Amino acid sequence: MDERVVVLNGLAQGIRPLDQGIGWFESLTGTEQFEVLRDLAGFCIQARALIEDGPESIRRAGIRPAHTPAVLITRGYLTEQLTKIINLPQDERVKAFRLLVALLGVADERRRARFCAQGCSHAWHYLGAGAGTETATA
Repeated sequence: MDERVVVLNGLAQGIRPLDQGIGWFESLTGTEQFEVLRDLAGFCIQARALIEDGPESIRRAGIRPAHTPAVLITRGYLTEQLTKIINLPQDERVKAFRLLVALLGVADERRRARFCAQGCSHAWHYLGAGAGTETATA
């Protein structure tokens, strides 16, 4: 698993502090920030995020429901909304990052409870244990 995947999953699982993740994200170039948002959106889809996860994700992200990414996450088809979120202007990117990290956290918690409660081979589910971080992708 590459470093970016470890960082993003660690943030979503609460293993790494969000403030640290925001600092990391802000240090990236514009292209790298877009790639991170794109990766997060893909991870959210893989984790089976739902439009119903929006309100809890907004709460966890610590953004206002009126912020553009928050408005988008609660409307329409999730895949379309994620595409809009990752393409928001530069001044919306940190809010989008916070929201997508939170959305991944919400969706992955549900996935763990439903499908991985008896164990799984998802290396990112073992980040806190420090095991298996070399082989999987989110």
